[in-house]
Amino acid sequence: MFRNQYDTDVTTWSPAGRLFQVEYAMEAVKQGSAAIGLRSKTHVVLACVNKANSELSSHQKKIFKVDDHIGVAIAGLTADGRVLSRYMRSECINYNYTYESPLPVGRLVVQLADKAQVCTQRSWKRPYGVGLLVGGLDESGAHLYYNCPSGNYFEYQAFAIGSRSQAAKTYLERRFQSFTDSTREDLIKDALIATRETLQGEKLRSSICTVAVMGVGEAFHILDQDNVQKLIDAFEIVGQDEAPAAEPDAAVPAEQGAPAEGGAGAGADAGAAPEVDVAPMDI
Repeated sequence: MFRNQYDTDVTTWSPAGRLFQVEYAMEAVKQGSAAIGLRSKTHVVLACVNKANSELSSHQKKIFKVDDHIGVAIAGLTADGRVLSRYMRSECINYNYTYESPLPVGRLVVQLADKAQVCTQRSWKRPYGVGLLVGGLDESGAHLYYNCPSGNYFEYQAFAIGSRSQAAKTYLERRFQSFTDSTREDLIKDALIATRETLQGEKLRSSICTVAVMGVGEAFHILDQDNVQKLIDAFEIVGQDEAPAAEPDAAVPAEQGAPAEGGAGAGADAGAAPEVDVAPMDI
């Protein structure tokens, strides 16, 4: 009702107490390709979907190394994600030069959130249209944070952002209690299965996903496609064996919650529809 009058300036509040420019930036995150993060006591795994704008172009890089102990996966405007990852890298270098020790993950996340929040109260700026899953290890253990364009940040055991991320969240919510004691291989397996959930029937291949791992005694690195494909092949066999037993159980809640899920599905389809025409945005 009030949107056309109050959405031209990020510093103008609507009568309902909303900042529409910030909400638009958060919507850009929802339209971006999915990114998933999981953590255990000793490891953090980041995964993302590689979505090309057209058959003639390559995909945009969605996972960035910040330091040996910190990595980030993004969903939303890739250009904004590159700028923020470069800022994070600079902060890690400066801290290490000054204090001769790695920058704590929580402190970096707070600095990143402060940088994003400034853009919500300056009329000559716009909010960053990108969400970041920041994973890292420090003296207090493994961490996974989500940084929102509004300047808010939250710590998670596992989380998914981007297009069709609700399917991945549903899988992660069923499994998250076991993540704390999971091994490196189990975390990667869960990340790949959660990534597959966001594809809506499309076959998961190493060419359309990227997986990065870091852990105790293991610096942040991105797994090469051959290793990822071997893992996918192994997990697909397990999935085929378990599929017949899982199908009857999955049908029951679908019938009971049909009206609610229909509404949710319609919203998801409505949010996913613009993805076909978002090529110039690189999300």
